[in-house]
Amino acid sequence: MTANTIFRHKDYEFACGARAGNGGQFRPTLVVTKIAWPTRPRVIDVKVGAYATEAAAIAAAHAQGIEWVANYD
Repeated sequence: MTANTIFRHKDYEFACGARAGNGGQFRPTLVVTKIAWPTRPRVIDVKVGAYATEAAAIAAAHAQGIEWVANYD
């Protein structure tokens, strides 16, 4: 099962997700899309980690998206 939550930050939209991993842990996923042109989605490699809940994995993906925008923008 994959949980997804959409966040907006500045001119970007983050599709933050959590995929079930081994041992009942979750791995975060992140796709960043610029809201204004060009809108090409980018799959961001999220730092490796296992989280006890989907919400914790989604929060980690969201934090990494904000960091990515700060370094890219």
